[in-house]
Order: sequence, then structure tokens, then C-alpha cells
Amino acid sequence: MTLTHVTALRSTLADAVDAAINTGAGTATLKIRASTTDLIVFNLQNPAFGAASSGVITLAGVPISTTAAATGTADNFQILDRDGTLLVSGSVTATGGGGDIEATNTSIATSQDADLTSLTYTAPT
Repeated sequence: MTLTHVTALRSTLADAVDAAINTGAGTATLKIRASTTDLIVFNLQNPAFGAASSGVITLAGVPISTTAAATGTADNFQILDRDGTLLVSGSVTATGGGGDIEATNTSIATSQDADLTSLTYTAPT
């Protein structure tokens, strides 16, 4: 039997993820990385996400624009809270590649303009 959560609990879990990201004194970040190298760092607003609906939170304050800090092929991401503590991580692939984050371009060059236009987090069913 597969473990499932009712929708109300999924929304509570998603809101708890957002609350954790908003913890601390600095700025929460989303890092797009090539292995262990930070390619792009997006600063997130506080609160980072809106209120959950059906177990899903949506990133607030988009689009977010920045400039790439390094060159490489994006393959993973990290979301860190306002104190710089790692909370969420996953894969990055090209659009249609099935990654946790899918990007239109995974080949990043130093000083390249980068835009984050949307991001959602879905609590497990």
C-alpha cells in the first residue's frame, strides 16, 4: 500500500517548507549548480512562497533576474534559508528532461543574464 496524505495536510507540509525557508536574518537563495559549483544564485523574497493551495506553494516575486557567476552545465539546485542552511535540493535538466527543475538552457556562461520566471513546490501525496 502506498502512503498518502490528505490535501489539507499536504498544504500544511508545503507551508512548513516555506516557513523554514523564511527562517533567519539574511536572504534565502535558490542556487543553480554544476556539481558543487554555484552557477547562478537567485535571491528570494520574504516570504519566498505564497500560501499553499492543494499542497502546492508558488514562488513569490517572480520574475527574478540576476547574472551567472560561473560557467558550467546546470545539473542540480539548492534552496537555502535566510541563514544559509540547505533545506531543499534536487535535479536540474533541460525542458522535458524530467528534472525537479527544468530549464530552457542548462549551459551557463559567466556573466550570462539569468531569469527565474516560475517555481512551485509540491508536498508529497
